[in-house]
Amino acid sequence: MQPPKVLIADSISQRGIDELSRDKALDVSVQTNLSVSQVLEIIPEFSAIVVRSQTKVTADILKAGTSLRVVGRAGVGVDNVDVEAATRRGVVVLNAPGGNTISTAEHAFSLLLCAARKIPQADASVRGKNWDRKNLEGVELYNKTLGIIGMGRIGSDLSRRAIAFGMRVIACDPYLSATRARSLQVELVEELDDLLATSDFISLHTPLTPETRHILNAARLQKTKNGVRIVNCARGGLIDETALANALQNGHVAVAALDVFEIEPLPGDSPLRSAPNLILTPHLGASTAEAQESVGIEIAQSIRAALLEGTIRNAVNMPNLDAKTLAIIGPHLRFGEKLGRFLSQIAPKRVDTLNINYSGKVNEVDTTAITRSIMKGFLQMAGGADVNEVNAPAFAESLGLKVTESRLSALGDYTDLLELSAFAEGKTVSVGGAFFGATPRIVSINSRPVEARPHGVVLVLENTDRPGMVGRIGNLLGDHGVNIATMSLSRNQAGGTALTVLNLDTAPDEALLAEIRASEDIHSAQVIEL
Repeated sequence: MQPPKVLIADSISQRGIDELSRDKALDVSVQTNLSVSQVLEIIPEFSAIVVRSQTKVTADILKAGTSLRVVGRAGVGVDNVDVEAATRRGVVVLNAPGGNTISTAEHAFSLLLCAARKIPQADASVRGKNWDRKNLEGVELYNKTLGIIGMGRIGSDLSRRAIAFGMRVIACDPYLSATRARSLQVELVEELDDLLATSDFISLHTPLTPETRHILNAARLQKTKNGVRIVNCARGGLIDETALANALQNGHVAVAALDVFEIEPLPGDSPLRSAPNLILTPHLGASTAEAQESVGIEIAQSIRAALLEGTIRNAVNMPNLDAKTLAIIGPHLRFGEKLGRFLSQIAPKRVDTLNINYSGKVNEVDTTAITRSIMKGFLQMAGGADVNEVNAPAFAESLGLKVTESRLSALGDYTDLLELSAFAEGKTVSVGGAFFGATPRIVSINSRPVEARPHGVVLVLENTDRPGMVGRIGNLLGDHGVNIATMSLSRNQAGGTALTVLNLDTAPDEALLAEIRASEDIHSAQVIEL
């Protein structure tokens, strides 16, 4: 029997190659700098492909890879892998989540120093046979304020280095707990505008999501201090590059240092190329010998485990489970993720504790993977697509989110019941879900009994319990072309507060929501998208 074949399509460390080739259990082929057509031609014979950021694993490549079982990304981000297409085709996508934290934090700090002391400009000046000390005057980091947007692993590591240099560090991260902020010795601000107005230096360390795209746009750049210095080693797209170029031209931003860009490689006509006082590096955050060796070995070990043992670890698109266990708890994984996503949208952003209570027969299996799926759903608003079942616990820890589990073995009203509770700002919000046979249903919201389908658009209303409310809500939705699929009603007492849960065919727009909320009988209206 021939050993599984592994294609290394981008350069990884030699120790990573050696780990894959060890004991000749795998047939390893190193073929880098291939064109798309070349990859399409040879991919049918391979069981796994290893890439970094150069090779794009598209839906076409996945379709052509009839023997493909594993895609390994030697790094954290999987932007160059069509994960959805891989999942549909049953291909496991693995990454190396722990290898480049130190490297990227150090690169960000290096750019911080370069932005303060004009080191690249000074080097270019001396090489040009000049000795222009007056125009190369810099500033000290000591006693300056560094604003960090996003306090995950890399942002936290950067804060430690900045504090060691005597900087005051303030942070804006709606998901970072006050307890975690105190342990990091950083000051937590509620509003991004407060950080922008206060910071001498700004460094971005947030994932790229629809909410964070162009988080520094023209309007926000104008809210920064005159002479601010900005560093981005996180994701291209967090900064509006045209707006940044203009702010550099007019001098409002004194210096910027970028390692990532909206389009990579940076286009020749990019306005950044002609902007003054700008330091550019070609996505070098993870480009250290140590980081590359670490991610190479890490991805090699994960691929060997997947192909030779059937064990999945560091997976982006599935939990770390063997096939037999996955078949048993698969429905709970998918349902748990949706319940986590639901809870994250009704809870305050800065949650201190997430509790997961398992009741009934589900306690007969190892619930670790279910917990991770719930955490993935709950944290995706904070971490974007980078959060998966593997790194969710570490991401929760970086935010200071405490996750607890509790169990009730006795059967209650349901054979299996998942109850999720989030504690924040002195109050608790919760959601419960159960299976009706093989069909999942949301059965409680904030301890109020309901019955709703856990998919699509869900509108949750708290309203005064009075005659005609259901009709009024239905008419409002109908007037705006929004159809109700199902409805569930619950109340604490006659004439008290009622909970109305509606599954909708389409999401209501802001104008409709404003009209709903304008009614004195509507206490709250939340749209949940699953």
